[in-house]
Amino acid sequence: MRQPPKAGKTTVKKAGKAASPRRQYDSPLRRQQAAETRERIIAAGAEIAHRLPAWDWSQMTFKAVGELAGVSERTVHRYIATERQLRDAVLQRLFQESGISLDGLTLGDFAGIATRAYRYISSFTVSHYPVTDPTFAAMDQHRRAALIGAVVQSTPGWSQEQREIVASMLDMFWHPALNERLTTSWQFDADRASQAMTWMIGLINKAIQQGHKP
Repeated sequence: MRQPPKAGKTTVKKAGKAASPRRQYDSPLRRQQAAETRERIIAAGAEIAHRLPAWDWSQMTFKAVGELAGVSERTVHRYIATERQLRDAVLQRLFQESGISLDGLTLGDFAGIATRAYRYISSFTVSHYPVTDPTFAAMDQHRRAALIGAVVQSTPGWSQEQREIVASMLDMFWHPALNERLTTSWQFDADRASQAMTWMIGLINKAIQQGHKP
């Protein structure tokens, strides 16, 4: 038969060990450090973009950005998952640097924005490759001389600088890069591209006839 506990004796239950406070990993300091690391990574990418000799971002790798930012390639991956996201972040930073915003763009804003964009792009170390082949160099010289001659005939009293500005703008219309832009980015066929160029050249001719100097 079970004996009852003796009088005056109490059973004491040991209290469990108090749980230690959990370490706070999401502290304001850690968030600040993470933001600073990401900032260094994006700033390094922007610096690489400024250094590139051409508009080829294949050299903007996780390794190159990490070395310039002073972090490991693995750390770059931790903050930015893919190279596409890295380039998107760098491009956004370049837009911020330029002060250009395309939100709510109007035609009245375009001239100022285009000018600001050109000046900003000119700050990059993009190489400019001169025409060195004698055949193409001679053709380029002949083409520019013909344009200047045509503009001179239609602009009596204009300065040489004003004439060169007009001729340089007209020169773009027979440059292969314009045709490539119209047919690839805008997907114009030959007829539509010709229509666009004819319209723009007509506007320039009309401006000259009305005495609108650049």
